[in-house]
Amino acid sequence: MDDFFSRRCVWVNGPIIVGAGPSGLAVGACLKEQGVPFVMLERADCIASLWQNRTYDRLKLHLPKQFCQLPKMPFPAHYPEYPTRNQFIEYLENYAKHFEISPQFNQTVQSARYDETSGLWRVRTIRSGSDAGNRNTEVEYIGRWLVVATGENAEQVMPDMDGLGEFCGPVSHVSEYKSGESFRGKKVLVVGCGNSGMEVCLDLCDHDAFPSMVVRDSIHVLPREVLGKSTFELAVFFMKWLPLWMVDKIMLILAWFVLGSLESIGLKRPSMGPLELKNVSGRTPVLDYGALSKIRSGDIKVVPGVKRFWSKNVELVDGRIINFDAVILATGYRSNVPQWLQETDFFNKDGFPKGMFPNNNWKGKSGLYAVGFTRRGLSGASFDAVRVSNDITKGWKEETKQTRLGACHRRCFSQF
Repeated sequence: MDDFFSRRCVWVNGPIIVGAGPSGLAVGACLKEQGVPFVMLERADCIASLWQNRTYDRLKLHLPKQFCQLPKMPFPAHYPEYPTRNQFIEYLENYAKHFEISPQFNQTVQSARYDETSGLWRVRTIRSGSDAGNRNTEVEYIGRWLVVATGENAEQVMPDMDGLGEFCGPVSHVSEYKSGESFRGKKVLVVGCGNSGMEVCLDLCDHDAFPSMVVRDSIHVLPREVLGKSTFELAVFFMKWLPLWMVDKIMLILAWFVLGSLESIGLKRPSMGPLELKNVSGRTPVLDYGALSKIRSGDIKVVPGVKRFWSKNVELVDGRIINFDAVILATGYRSNVPQWLQETDFFNKDGFPKGMFPNNNWKGKSGLYAVGFTRRGLSGASFDAVRVSNDITKGWKEETKQTRLGACHRRCFSQF
């Protein structure tokens, strides 16, 4: 009897949404507004687990709040232009409460496949934790639509670096970093020069640590604001009237005007402009919050790639050997879609839709949708959430009319 109840099937009279981050919540809110039922599966025990469990204390939204708010509910008026980590989490919790979104927590998706015979998606999960009676319970959710909302940052990227396992000091991923307090007075090597790497270095300086930042590739650094206006807001404005290449030129001129030359401090700009590079490779420009001045003053040292680690020493590719007390890997995140979704036509091997934003990266075949893979952060996720919910609502209403009368084989499943 126990074994029977440890495995069950659940029929979902609407879409199955995988992921309870901002993207999943945005889709859920839009569906709620249109009266479409759904089930939302989340492997963690809370909404927005990336923000709640894997972000550092000083983090703020990189874009103005008007570009980051989710559909149907703006940020509170008293929030600053760039809300803090805690303010954003509070906003998301209020958002879920307002739209009465209740995810199924501690549900780790093992596989999702489309059953050609029945025309339905079968999503198999393992439920763990106290809500499963402290045992693992297998549940299979079955429904007509599947929304992938696990996002671009589902899994840590842990690089394979020669000798890293032999390093005697602490080695951690930036997702474990909270503040520089525990690194006070220590020499810290930060591997990675994106937004996280820059901000962590700045935070380490504020806590009297001595950071060195590994910069292997060229990088676009833009000021967060120009003459009191958000750089992103200016780019959006110019793109309404000018071609992409011209907007890139303007952004580079403004960056040089505000920040000066980067080559003199060991940073090289890519040959492509920041917007073109983001479209082609997904590499996001870095917004400067003060790290550049610390690099110029020598408080943050820029070093080239790492050749190998041993003991507490790091050999760089230029032959220098430097002693460090700790290593922080600001090496980013990746999608985990290939680990569980058995589908090859819509997603590529890296777990991103093959189509390009804005028209071909949100809808696949057979009721498959993706939200949060635009490489444009929260603004892109909200844009896709509205389109996905509208498309599903249209199909759901048509199917509901067809199946409203008469018995249905789906009644053999638990309802959701």
